Amino acid sequence: MSFAKIYTRGLLGLHAPSIEVEVHISQGLPSLTIVGLPEAAVRESKDRVRSAIINSGFQFPTKRLTINLAPADLPKDGSRLDLPIALGILIASGQLPENSTNGFEFIGELALDGQLRPITGTLSIAIACQQANHKLILPAQNAQEASQLPIFEVFSAEHLKQVCNHLNNTQPLKAFENKQSFQINKSKYDLSDVKGQLRPRRALEIAAAGGHSLLFKGPPGTGKTLLASRLSSILPPLTTQENLEVASIYSVANAAHYFGQRPFRTPHHTASAVALVGGGSHPKPGEITLSHLGVLFLDELPEFDRKVLEVLRQPLEAKEIVISRASRQITFPANFQLIAAMNPCPCGYAFNQDVRCQCSADAIKRYQNRISGPLLDRIDLHIDVPPLQASELQDTKPVEDSETVRLRVIAAYNFQIERQNCLNMALSPKELEKYATLDIQASKIIELAQQRLNLSARAYHRVLRVARTIADLAQSENIQSTHLTEALSYRSQHA
Repeated sequence: MSFAKIYTRGLLGLHAPSIEVEVHISQGLPSLTIVGLPEAAVRESKDRVRSAIINSGFQFPTKRLTINLAPADLPKDGSRLDLPIALGILIASGQLPENSTNGFEFIGELALDGQLRPITGTLSIAIACQQANHKLILPAQNAQEASQLPIFEVFSAEHLKQVCNHLNNTQPLKAFENKQSFQINKSKYDLSDVKGQLRPRRALEIAAAGGHSLLFKGPPGTGKTLLASRLSSILPPLTTQENLEVASIYSVANAAHYFGQRPFRTPHHTASAVALVGGGSHPKPGEITLSHLGVLFLDELPEFDRKVLEVLRQPLEAKEIVISRASRQITFPANFQLIAAMNPCPCGYAFNQDVRCQCSADAIKRYQNRISGPLLDRIDLHIDVPPLQASELQDTKPVEDSETVRLRVIAAYNFQIERQNCLNMALSPKELEKYATLDIQASKIIELAQQRLNLSARAYHRVLRVARTIADLAQSENIQSTHLTEALSYRSQHA
């Protein structure tokens, strides 16, 4: 046979479109041509494949080889096509059985000696293979990641020769068994480490229960970063599907991630807009996508470049980011929870009666104006974190730990899911009319607050979402005036 077709996968953002590797051998001077929009790493595969085939004990055809990567209009990048190209050549040259690859897909980079090297995006590829009802053969170092999918057959190999023996049915590969048990490690951070700060602790609990964004503001050393780092210890656990979503993102980004844990990302304030939202010639996930279903913590918020912060405005609303390039458009998920911290002025001690602030009124105004009004308007909770007194720091009385608070958060979380199948922060204005109804007294309160605080329509809806979460923490079906008053108190000083 002089023709062979092998199925494999590419990567387009978090998606893994199917690619058909077609190999044709014809008479003519020895040559190897790859067509179908191959990029540099794919074009170079012909040299890796030639050496791998020869060093695995097979013959490389001394004829004219044409390799087509279909669909032809989809750019092909990366080295994951090495293995399917090599198998296509071996089948087309008659060295492997013709129908031996039926029902299989193949990915993997080849070393010159035929060893299989790991690739990125394994989990996205495995999900696509499972949906296509195909089995997957891949490098041994990627097997653990792909086997996280339930009811999915994964076959791993360390060498091209092992794959060929499997297809020849001389030494069949065994389906990989995932013997690793994924246990969610208890966070090393605990709310019991936080002394005093009852109001910020309460705001942290509300943010965790409803998925709300939160801004801590106060002098240096009052515990803003300490509080923010404890948020992950009180968040509800991820579902199986959410775990796979997060793991797939980190697989594509080739970044370390503990399966079963919510992401907690803390980019430095020197990060660029591309680092935050993602991008590049081959678009990769940025920090907001790596924070999907987790937390994005921006410490020293005004120190970030203003243009960098402005790119957060659209993802905070849409919960996704669209990256457009001349050749493609990629959509990455960005359902993250924004937590930020800032000082009130450059020296940090403005409005603090115990320390004399050295900043002028103009300096304070310039510092605070680094954060735009539209961005602040998208943050649900604005909390002042005051300095602690020595007596509070020396207090040895036990305080609530993370597990106690987490149980209340999970109860409120389940309350929301059962009622509306989403968190309160995701409620649309139409859904708020149904699930966040106000009694006569509460309606009068919010009308008065909107006039005095000059709340925008967005801020109005965000206050209702926070009030709905406060009611859920109290296991209350309706929003009462006390819930609404507390929600308004978290915006009044910054509205």
